[in-house]
Amino acid sequence: MLTFYHSPQSCSNGILLLLHEVGAAFETRIVDVRAGDQRGAAYLALNPKGKVPALGLEDGAVLTEFGAIALWLAESDPQAGLAPADPTERARLLEMLDFIVGSVHMRGFTFDKVPQKFLADPDGQAALKAHGRAEVIKGLKVLSDMMGDAPYLIGRFSVADSALFYVLDWAVQDGGYDVPANLMACLKRIKARPAYAAAASLLSR
Repeated sequence: MLTFYHSPQSCSNGILLLLHEVGAAFETRIVDVRAGDQRGAAYLALNPKGKVPALGLEDGAVLTEFGAIALWLAESDPQAGLAPADPTERARLLEMLDFIVGSVHMRGFTFDKVPQKFLADPDGQAALKAHGRAEVIKGLKVLSDMMGDAPYLIGRFSVADSALFYVLDWAVQDGGYDVPANLMACLKRIKARPAYAAAASLLSR
């Protein structure tokens, strides 16, 4: 059985969704990042990076990083169609996934949500927060243009949409973002999927 190290309302929500999409057998261990569990010795022994998500495999190995875990899950159940086999289509999927995690999340929401992690000066924090918000707004516009009139980023639900799910959820929860209509429609579709219903109890706390 897989072991999923998860912090509700974090980016690991996207992996939780994927675990249910592929029907994986797993147990969940909550890592309370607000309490600093990710910096504890026990967790660092599993994931020295000190962050979530992490996925313990049946052979005892541990996978880390959103993209790596997402693709491993997609490969674990090819019939679910969560990642295309065509090399160019797969590269486009990775392009979208990397942009969501690396830019919208890390260069956008991270600066908006926790500027104090990077600067002690209040004025600097305010400037960093504003920069982060601008990056999120720009990123959502790019993703909206990528999606166009399609129901999902590559036309059908994929691992890229699991990452889109968590950043859109953050944007809606924040209340200060004007999320493009097609992205809001996509979020509604994701929340209508059986996997979302199955994951719902562990998405927030």
